Amino acid sequence: MEFTRDDLSTRQRVARSILVNGPSTAATLAEQLDLTPAAVRRHLDQLVEEGAVEPRDPRPGASRGRGRPAKLFALTELGREGFDQQYDDLAVQALRFLADTGGDDALRAFAEQRVSFIEARFGATREAHPELTPAQVLARVFTDEGYAAGVRELPVVNGQSAGEQLCQQHCPVSHVAHEFPQLCEAETQAISRVLGRHVQRLATIAHGDGVCTTCIPDLPTTSTTSSTEKERVTS
Repeated sequence: MEFTRDDLSTRQRVARSILVNGPSTAATLAEQLDLTPAAVRRHLDQLVEEGAVEPRDPRPGASRGRGRPAKLFALTELGREGFDQQYDDLAVQALRFLADTGGDDALRAFAEQRVSFIEARFGATREAHPELTPAQVLARVFTDEGYAAGVRELPVVNGQSAGEQLCQQHCPVSHVAHEFPQLCEAETQAISRVLGRHVQRLATIAHGDGVCTTCIPDLPTTSTTSSTEKERVTS
């Protein structure tokens, strides 16, 4: 089957929408891209055949309507590679040279400088969007830098929220970070600093996971209250 240039351009739009918005149904893609559902399904079928996209069953309880829930389509590792920077090899060579000539301190300084946008933009973005949680502010900051980030709320445990997860569907430096984990470490540390709490990186695209996931726990208000009440009883 032969495809026109317009076909390939539209298919790239479909793939990019999934990259930016995360796993999506054909109906959602059609609405976002102003295409017919039939056209979207045709491009999705081709992307699945190429191995760039894979169908997934929605999470239990995600559908509120009748009938079988619509399948979600998510980018595979192969599909994500199509959006990676063209200069990965050059970047790796440059960082190898930096490590050889300046040592680990120079490499860490570079990593911290590269993620300085997190702290530089967090405050202003939070002021501009007071309706967002700190994690959602971070997601917006990261998305503006090409990470296609979003936030997922963690399940409630014993009546209390366990926190949130920052999920980055795309990492523009994943191939470089595979060899130089200092990039991921600096990013995690910057997230922790702007939030003023410990966070935990659970998964990274650089090490083969589908999404970069950072756990952001809620501040431990319960323990503080308990200790205060204990002091009140003691006194």
